[in-house]
Amino acid sequence: MSAMENQLAAALSAAAKKAWDLDVPQESITIEIPRHKDQGEYATNMAMKLARELRKKPALIAAELVEALYDPAIESASVAGPGFINFTMKKGQHGQVVATILEQGSNYGQKEPNGIRINLEYVSANPTGSLHLGHARGAAWGDSASRVLQKAGYDVTREYYVNDAGNQIRNLALSLWARYVQAHGMEAEIGKDGYLGEDVNAKAKELAKEYPNKYLEPTEENLDFFRKEGIEYELDKIRHDLDRFRVHFDVWTSEQALRDAGKVDSVLDVLERNGYTYEQDGALWFASSRFGDDKDRVLRKQDGSLTYLVPDIAYHNNKYERGFDQLVDFFGADHHGYIPRLKASMQALGHNPDKLDVDIIQMVRLVKNGEEVVMSKRLGNATTIIDLLDLVGTDAARYYFSSRALDSHFDFDLGLAVSQSNENPVYYAQYAHARICSILKAAQNENYPKPADYSGLLEEKEIDLLKTLAQYPSVIEQTAKTRQIHKISHYIQNLASKFHSFYSACKVNDPSNPELSAQRLGLLEATKIVLADALGLIGVSAPKSM
Repeated sequence: MSAMENQLAAALSAAAKKAWDLDVPQESITIEIPRHKDQGEYATNMAMKLARELRKKPALIAAELVEALYDPAIESASVAGPGFINFTMKKGQHGQVVATILEQGSNYGQKEPNGIRINLEYVSANPTGSLHLGHARGAAWGDSASRVLQKAGYDVTREYYVNDAGNQIRNLALSLWARYVQAHGMEAEIGKDGYLGEDVNAKAKELAKEYPNKYLEPTEENLDFFRKEGIEYELDKIRHDLDRFRVHFDVWTSEQALRDAGKVDSVLDVLERNGYTYEQDGALWFASSRFGDDKDRVLRKQDGSLTYLVPDIAYHNNKYERGFDQLVDFFGADHHGYIPRLKASMQALGHNPDKLDVDIIQMVRLVKNGEEVVMSKRLGNATTIIDLLDLVGTDAARYYFSSRALDSHFDFDLGLAVSQSNENPVYYAQYAHARICSILKAAQNENYPKPADYSGLLEEKEIDLLKTLAQYPSVIEQTAKTRQIHKISHYIQNLASKFHSFYSACKVNDPSNPELSAQRLGLLEATKIVLADALGLIGVSAPKSM
């Protein structure tokens, strides 16, 4: 809650103690901003929540609360409807938030460390090609979530799981070898499961020049060389693309390293030892249905190879062993059915499955000239992150991916993303910041007095802007709890709108009224600070000019 809302909650808690000697924790009291201004500036449903405990009608409880209520900042408190209490604050109270923001700067809204360690794992694309639009959405959302969680006081680890083992990596090695052979003027089949992208071909030509005639035979030793070269090459590309997208990771965990360390075999042993596996039709099965999954899952196939589930179990077990309080995975929509078996495996290994959350990323379509761009990573004609950034820039891409709920399908409108109009939300928000910078610069040579306080900000549009600034810490707190990052984008739009409305209605730089001008300039400085900070939470820049 904002400082004003906390103050009201504290006053209501004290009123309950006075009226009925009842202890009502301040944090349990909900304060909301009514949709209609004739309902007051703030409202609470506290009376309705107490009805069962006090065995009274909510309207009567509300009346008794109002009677016992006292706070010098409250102008009036009235009972409405079935038991709501509406509040109007005394003039000048809202301006306190300006001094707070100017004092705290970019630390405004920053929560004290809460000691909760949280691991966010996102993107985690196989190192077999460039990152595409689906990865871009997950990257933007995961990175923004990590920024918001850190702002809310969490100890955050950003992690990328590198699937550098298994059939797809072998196919990458075979594809790279085939292109290497072809670069020597010889014939070689890439195969139906090979990777036909130009990046593979370009890397093979480099290797052919650097190592002529050395790896022409498809021996396991030679394929291991191409596997290592291919993984390193693709990971370097991924890191470069993510860096341009302003996405960085604290930890890169290798599947192959987990295998080499015996972690994969270890979890299989534990599951078998605890009686959670059985043999059937020549395969090894995990009895995941005993832990809520809709059916049992194969761990080892008839040919002796492991399913994808086994290294994933080992990887998540490793994350639990590292002592995180909460694990969050971001999965594509096609992995929704994977969640129950993953949670079941963690429970079977003795971990609390409730510590693992999975957020589903729905599909995104790039709409270009009214048509969807087809994505096919293997064939090399995918719309990549870099393609998108070249078209619209990092700011627009980051903003748009953070502006729509992750579990909803999303059409990325290229035309809107590059337009310089108020219909383009990222332009609208950035223009607000640039406009504030221009106003402050124009007034910097005026010799206005330093405000003693900001109680002179009494106009309706001023109060609307002040109340929006006061909501910022609450928005951060609620966004961190839900990981609904689009709430930050919505807040940014609301703040920009309140600023534009204020500036249209109120003259800021007015030498004939220096005291009020100084307070309004302070309000703009506070707005600039919050707007830049909120944009930063979703990885978007705050330009000083446009």
